[in-house]
Amino acid sequence: MSKPIITMRNVDKWYGEYHALVDINLEVQPGEKIVICGPSGSGKSTLIRCINALEPIKSGEITVDGMVLDQNPAHVQAIRREVGMVFQQFNLFPHKTVLENCMLAPMRARKMSKADAEAIALKYLDRVRIKAHAHKYPSQLSGGQQQRVAIARALCMSPKVMLFDEPTSALDPEMVKEVLDTMIGLAEDGMTMLCVTHEMGFARSVADRVIFMADGQILEEAEPQRFFDNPQHPKTQTFLSQIL
Repeated sequence: MSKPIITMRNVDKWYGEYHALVDINLEVQPGEKIVICGPSGSGKSTLIRCINALEPIKSGEITVDGMVLDQNPAHVQAIRREVGMVFQQFNLFPHKTVLENCMLAPMRARKMSKADAEAIALKYLDRVRIKAHAHKYPSQLSGGQQQRVAIARALCMSPKVMLFDEPTSALDPEMVKEVLDTMIGLAEDGMTMLCVTHEMGFARSVADRVIFMADGQILEEAEPQRFFDNPQHPKTQTFLSQIL
């Protein structure tokens, strides 16, 4: 087995008196696809937000691609260049076109020329089947189209890891499939992915491992067939009985 690209060791996170993450230990191998599920407030989103320092941890250690994530701003920025993230809300700049949204980070963070940034932006807009809308503004697109732009924008940084925080939860049902199809394509390309989602069909078909969280803890993790067919923890059994 290769060296993990992400390692979390004894990670704890607090919000005031609230213990949001409790002694999290997790290793992610390069190319691995992990789905994280669990009830609301279980710590799923907090966990992946800690991986690129959107949330600081209280104790423990997180290593990404061999670099320890600490309070050093240079280390944080170096890790963020390698870790793309797609949020529930699309977070696109409304005053910039789709193409400009995708060019911005490569030009600023990777010091790419405008021509090179445009070329890579068009490449990934084509990859997510939205290139025809490159010169439109976000408000001119559907929710599913905007989320695909957000995925392309993250890919423009050529990340080694992609984090997805419930990327379909803000979408109308008819738009969910187009975003999931895009994510399935990334998985088939070998992208390392951690995805917080309630889309259990996606978990069954794409994930190498499914992680169940509750009360800030990882209570169960297994490959999809065993996770869905033979869950071990009572809280996993209750959760799956409610959503399947």
